Amino acid sequence: MNPESRGRVVALLCSAEVLSMTGFAAYPALLPTLQSSWRLTSAQAGFLSGVYFGGYMAAVPVLASLTDRVDPRRVYFVATLLSALGSAGFALFARGIVPAALCQAIAGAGLAGTYMPGLKALVDRIEGPRQSRSVAFYTSSFGIGGSLSLWLAGRVAEAAGWRAAFGAAAVGPILAGWIVLLGLAPRLPARSGAASHLLDFRPVLRNRTAGAYIAGYAAHCWELFGLRSWIVAFFVFAGSLGSGPAMPWSAASAAAAINLLGPGMSILGNELAGRAGRRRVIAGFMAMSAAAGVAVGFTALLPWPLMLGAVALYFLVIVGDSASLTAGVVAAAHAEQRGTTIAAHSFLGFGAGFLAPLAMGLVLDRAGAASTTGWALAFASLAAAGVAGLVAFTLLGRQLRESRRSCRTTPPLR
Repeated sequence: MNPESRGRVVALLCSAEVLSMTGFAAYPALLPTLQSSWRLTSAQAGFLSGVYFGGYMAAVPVLASLTDRVDPRRVYFVATLLSALGSAGFALFARGIVPAALCQAIAGAGLAGTYMPGLKALVDRIEGPRQSRSVAFYTSSFGIGGSLSLWLAGRVAEAAGWRAAFGAAAVGPILAGWIVLLGLAPRLPARSGAASHLLDFRPVLRNRTAGAYIAGYAAHCWELFGLRSWIVAFFVFAGSLGSGPAMPWSAASAAAAINLLGPGMSILGNELAGRAGRRRVIAGFMAMSAAAGVAVGFTALLPWPLMLGAVALYFLVIVGDSASLTAGVVAAAHAEQRGTTIAAHSFLGFGAGFLAPLAMGLVLDRAGAASTTGWALAFASLAAAGVAGLVAFTLLGRQLRESRRSCRTTPPLR
C-alpha cells in the first residue's frame, strides 16, 4: 500500500490534531472555578480565554508561512512542544492572571504551529477534487479535539483538581508531534519565484477570492470562539436560576457533548456547499448564526432540555460553514503561496477569536453577569460580528463577480 495514500494521510493528521488539542479548552472548562478562586472580573476571565488565541495570532504568521519554505512536519513537531509547555506551565506555576496569561499564550502559539501547518501538510499531499472533502475532515477534527479537551479537563478536575487537569492536557501534544514526525514521509515545499517573503501578506490581499473567505472566516471565528470560551460559564449561570430540574450532567460535559456535534455538521455543510454553491451556503449559515445569536442568551430562563437544544442549534449553524470557508481559501490560494494564504486566513480568524471572549466579558461586566439581559447582550455581540462578516463576505464576492464580468465584456487592447 502507498504509504502516502489519501486515507492514511487524512487519518493520521486528523488523529494527531485531536491529540494536539488536549489543552485547547482546559481553561474554558474551568473558567467558573478559576474566576471564583482568583476573584477575576468577567473581562479578566475573558482576557485569559482570549489570550490563548492572542498567542496563536502572534505565532501563526511565522509558523504557517514557514511551511512554504521547510517541511511542515518539523514545524508541527516543535509546535507540539510549545503546546505541552504551556499546559504544563499552567499546572505548575499559574497563581493568578499574569502567569496564567503567559502560559495560555505559549499554548496558543503551539496550536498555531499544528493546526494550519497540519492543513498545509495535508493539501500538499492531496490535490484535485478530493482535496475539499479531505480539508473538511481535517478541519472537523478541530471540533473533536475541542470536545475531548472540554471533557478531559472537566473529568480530571473533578477527580484531582484543576492543576492535574492542565497537567494531563500536556500529554496529548507530545504524542501528536511524534505521530506526525514519524508517520509522514519528508516532503519539501515546491520552490517558485512567485513565492512571497515570509511575512509579506500583500499577494494574499490582492487575491480577492481568498479575501472574501478570509473575511467570512474572521466573523466565523469571532462567533465560534466567543461561544466556546463562555459556554460552560453560561451553563453554570443557567443552572443557578433554578428553573425546573437541574441538568443531569456537569456544565463541562454538556459543553463537550455539544462541541462533538460540530465535526459532522461541518462536513455536512461542506458537502452541501459542493452541491448548492459554496458562496450561497456560507452566506446562508452566516445569516442563520447571526439570527440565533440574538436569541440564545434568553434561553437561560428555559428548562434545561430546551436551553441545551437552543445552544446546540446555535453551535451547529456557526460551524456549518467552517470547512467550506477553509476549503474555499485553500482552493483560491496560489500553490506557491498556500502557506502564506493559510497564515493570513488563520491570523485574522484567530485574531477575532482573541477579541471575542474579551468583548463578551466586557459586556457581561457592564450589563451584569448575573442577569439574563447581560447574557443576551453578550451573545448579541457575537451576532453583531456575524452580521459584519456576512456584509464583508457578500461585498467582496460581489466585487469579484463585477471584476470578472468587466474582464469578459471589455474588448482587448490592440
